[in-house]
Amino acid sequence: MSDKPVPPCSVLLLAGGRGQRLGGRDKGLVEWQGRPLIAWLHDRVRPITDDLIISCNRNEERYAAWADQLVRDDSPDFAGPLAGIRAGLAVARHERVLVLPCDAPRVDDALISALLDASGDRPVMVRQGKFWEPLFCVLPRALLPVLDAGWQAGERSPQRILRQLDLAVVDCAEGDPRLANLNTPELLGDTPPKD
Repeated sequence: MSDKPVPPCSVLLLAGGRGQRLGGRDKGLVEWQGRPLIAWLHDRVRPITDDLIISCNRNEERYAAWADQLVRDDSPDFAGPLAGIRAGLAVARHERVLVLPCDAPRVDDALISALLDASGDRPVMVRQGKFWEPLFCVLPRALLPVLDAGWQAGERSPQRILRQLDLAVVDCAEGDPRLANLNTPELLGDTPPKD
């Protein structure tokens, strides 16, 4: 992490998906390099927060070991990451919330620092080449009413809502391995992260 102090933040790890590409298995609990994916993210972010939130819709008893708080979607049908983001922002104890997907164990301290440094009072999202990565972001907790309004209007894409805001951007190169989602059996055969 960078040497300069950053204001405290909550961290939200999104692990509430259906796991379709993994045959319905709970993605965060799938092992990579001998450890559950969620454990890699936990170890990466634990030093920067006293409010680690995991959005999960099953296996709460297992996820509890890696979280200060657990949240569930407010709909029973695996409604997608926006549901988990809304639930996390609703309980976050700090004004800023770092959001990361549970299946990206290669995220490193430099990327986390870049996101936190860029955010200030604005939302910040990663852009990889021409493509936005809405699940790698920092959101002010104050955005919850905006996300709720979008949800109530039928929007389910965090990217579409966030791109309408005054976003700060962290640019990453196309193919940046730190952003790789290990969400298929083939990808889970990869190598561990390097610092």
